[in-house]
Amino acid sequence: MVILKSQRDALLAPLQSVSGIVERRHTLPILSNVLLEKQGESLTLIATDIEIQITTRSENVGGNGDGAVTVAAKKLQDILRSLPDSAEITLDLEDKRLLVKAGKSRFSLQTLPADDFPRMAISEGESKSLSVTQKQFRYLIGKTQYAMAAQDVRYYLNGLMLMVDGKELRCVATDGHRLAFNSMEIEADLARQEMILPRKTVLELNRLLGDNDEPLHITVGSNQIRFAFGHTVLVSKLIDGKFPDYERVIPAQLANHMIADRQTLHSAMSRAAILTNDKFRGVRIMLADNVLKIIAANAEQEEAQEEIEVKYDGAPMDVGFNVTYLLDVFNNLGGDEVQWSFNDANSSALITVPGNDRFKYVVMPMRI
Repeated sequence: MVILKSQRDALLAPLQSVSGIVERRHTLPILSNVLLEKQGESLTLIATDIEIQITTRSENVGGNGDGAVTVAAKKLQDILRSLPDSAEITLDLEDKRLLVKAGKSRFSLQTLPADDFPRMAISEGESKSLSVTQKQFRYLIGKTQYAMAAQDVRYYLNGLMLMVDGKELRCVATDGHRLAFNSMEIEADLARQEMILPRKTVLELNRLLGDNDEPLHITVGSNQIRFAFGHTVLVSKLIDGKFPDYERVIPAQLANHMIADRQTLHSAMSRAAILTNDKFRGVRIMLADNVLKIIAANAEQEEAQEEIEVKYDGAPMDVGFNVTYLLDVFNNLGGDEVQWSFNDANSSALITVPGNDRFKYVVMPMRI
């Protein structure tokens, strides 16, 4: 039974949207599969890893039959990618096998029953809803996500805290050594609520959302969050935990302020980082009147020194930082200038953008 006939991209594009959360080898084999559901001229694709579920659809597909089947997501994606752009794809379901045909190419793939596919239960009860553009939300998380922890035993740090508070949407990430904060105004007026998005959810959203003004509809439940945009819906469980009080971490009063060209600073840091040790990524920051020196050294007694002009008339500073934490923020920040504020060599530094009070990045010093 031919269940689908379409151009390659009409199948590959939605498949790529959902397959990012699929792992090739999973203890539950069906979780390595994507669910294909054909009804009329509409094809729905669903992938899940139990924590996250992504659903998308492709319209105006051909084929004379309806049906549902699950097939290995990565294998099907690899096959479609390897075919010519203009190829017409036929999916044929025969004896528990999915036959993929294109021109003179034939692939026979193993399937598992669609009825066995573990769809996520959508939580009932009270929920909050808000809408922003895809571009706005991608900007919001893009300026903070790099500060998330990766495999911290404090599981609540392995994600990103999203907070609605009145007419403001805030986003905070921290790994205990640095913290990134960003916020934006929303049209809704909602009671304060915190939620922690899993790391994988944040990375998928950053991958899937477009740099456009198309709407993104967000619905927040007690233990679940739903993002709907275009033909795609992403539903994710929330991390159950208490996020650190970020307001206590962000320093309020800082005495010394430096303003520098972001690209010049980033380039100098990148060059100095070449001679840092893989295990010890420390650089010395030395500030005097309108001059910033960056010094890096390693166990082989090699040394890098960079000197750039900045705007600074505060007290002389000599402080160490993890260069990776600095490169992360300068790489993701955008804009022409950055402001770097200090008190002394033993307290946290604050990196901001002149004229923008919505973004803040706090980084702890290190001994060198």
